[in-house]
Amino acid sequence: MDILKVRDAADVEQVVRAALANEQPLEIIGHGSKRQIGQPTATNAVLDLSALNAVTSYEPNELIITVGAGAPLADVLSLIDSKNQHFAFEPMNPAALLGSGSDAGTIGGMLAAGLAGPRRIKDGGARDHLLGAHAVSGFGDSFKTGGRVVKNVTGYDLCKLLSGSWGTLAVMTEVTIKVMPRPECQRTLVLRGLDDIEAVRAMTAALGSPFDVSGVAHVPASSLRASGGALAALGAPQTALTLFRLEGITASAEHRAVSLTKMLAAFGAAETVSDDLSAPLWQAVRDVSPLAAAGRLGAWPVWRIVCPPAAGGRFGQALAHETGGEVLYDWGGGLIWAALPPAPDAHAALVRQRVEAVGGHATLIRGSEAIRQSIDVFQPQQSGVAALARRVKNSFDPKHILNRGRMMREAAT
Repeated sequence: MDILKVRDAADVEQVVRAALANEQPLEIIGHGSKRQIGQPTATNAVLDLSALNAVTSYEPNELIITVGAGAPLADVLSLIDSKNQHFAFEPMNPAALLGSGSDAGTIGGMLAAGLAGPRRIKDGGARDHLLGAHAVSGFGDSFKTGGRVVKNVTGYDLCKLLSGSWGTLAVMTEVTIKVMPRPECQRTLVLRGLDDIEAVRAMTAALGSPFDVSGVAHVPASSLRASGGALAALGAPQTALTLFRLEGITASAEHRAVSLTKMLAAFGAAETVSDDLSAPLWQAVRDVSPLAAAGRLGAWPVWRIVCPPAAGGRFGQALAHETGGEVLYDWGGGLIWAALPPAPDAHAALVRQRVEAVGGHATLIRGSEAIRQSIDVFQPQQSGVAALARRVKNSFDPKHILNRGRMMREAAT
């Protein structure tokens, strides 16, 4: 493996141009914490961005931070936490799910993957908080998109393309991200014993209420058997948990919690979770702790399924029943994490059939390299969308130098 460690954006340009001249594809990594996600890349050359780790600018009063794409996510989170700020979209740390240690990865990887946590329903995803970026295209040319304030974007906002592109369009070298004040107070309510369908109804009611809910999740009782930590402690003895989070200033959060408790009375008696347990609960939901690689289901492939929230309960319940798998619901039922028993195709045919029927999409997040070589890891696109995606890809990277084959199997041939 040829590892090319760059020092700055000029180095990135040189590496990409050399690769372009030699038609040598590059795998783009920061810390490599998400290398197990996606189709296996067809290359033995790695472009390592971990040295691009400087904090260029942090202006807490302006709510913006500019950092190198290789900056460790954990270090940046610690920095902004010291000013009582955070990334509102709650970036997921997939390390436990993938069994890759505890490394949360880099800022560039966070944005390239775009995996947001429970607060996405309220504050949007990673792309909504990316204000600007410096990047190098597959032509070996540097370009800048966006800026340092929300309103200075003109024309097409390329940041929206780069976030969630898994490094297949351009190599981000520096990014500017919006940060937000950390809520003064967090209150979590829990309903016990609901089945999946009734839980989705309760979550839908909460999301449709005027109480500004910032997180709604459901963990079936069967999934809790594989769990440890805060979720297992709260769910003992093995009882399904439906969680609701309210945040803001203390007086407001407490008042809304009382009102939401009354509204949820039709579904059962909602309990208030202790303050010291609330944050660990939502971290466990964010990082899908019940399905962690070190747990009982560690050998099972894991799918990330996004579907209309109203369909989530029936979808997840049917999938678990038909396969013998375990599921966990986030985003009010709109995001389903499913660990399914081992199968040659990780149950891809069934998952795709089911998800297409409800108008959703599914991504295999955890699976062996052999499985990821044999199936489509990301949701296959309809012909019109696929044609548009190819045109976009060719506009940025016509020779498919960057992360070749990461998102589509045909690109690796």
